[in-house]
Amino acid sequence: MKLNFCLSISLVFFAFQLKAQQKMPQNFAYVKEFIPTISLDMRYFGSHNFTGRPVHGYEKPVAILTKRAALALQQVEKHLNKQGLALKIFDAYRPQRAVDHFKAWSLVINDTIAKREFYPQLDKKNLFKLGFIASKSGHSRGSTVDLTLIDLTNKKELDMGAPFDFFGDISHHNYSNLTTKQKENRKILREAMAKFGFKAYDKEWWHYTLKDEPYRKTYFDFIVK
Repeated sequence: MKLNFCLSISLVFFAFQLKAQQKMPQNFAYVKEFIPTISLDMRYFGSHNFTGRPVHGYEKPVAILTKRAALALQQVEKHLNKQGLALKIFDAYRPQRAVDHFKAWSLVINDTIAKREFYPQLDKKNLFKLGFIASKSGHSRGSTVDLTLIDLTNKKELDMGAPFDFFGDISHHNYSNLTTKQKENRKILREAMAKFGFKAYDKEWWHYTLKDEPYRKTYFDFIVK
């Protein structure tokens, strides 16, 4: 009995080590390798996100994507630079353990330290049901990216009508109660991303996935580092 228990503990520990030691696949790359000047604000590495704390799986504030997605994003950046604009990334590849962290966080109903900024009008217990949090994320397939536009000269973010990761109708692409400028800024981003093969997610103006993503059914869990 004792031997079986020890063996079970050893197997669990080995599985944990194996999971933690997963390496970045060869078809993935750091976005900075393709776009050295791109701006990064990797929110889940730090505490400025809807959980209010650093998220599991992010050990460095770097952006990783499949090489195919990074090359397409490189074309988007070049296209926008000609208009005096550039991209800023909030999140790219997301380990499955980070998605699991979000799910676990959503079940701790009293942990609402970031509610005022990210979901002021919603009850936290409904975030999963409403689709703002899921057990699987396209980010974990490596070809999805969260981003915004910035002015190429002063690096200031353009007004999109709602901040990144704000949970509410105002973040939807079809939300109509925006200023003309806010609608225009969202349109510029959406058209630039679409021009080079990215599709938008209707509920989040910042969320785009490469249409021709190489891993449509594979969810990775290597650490961002």
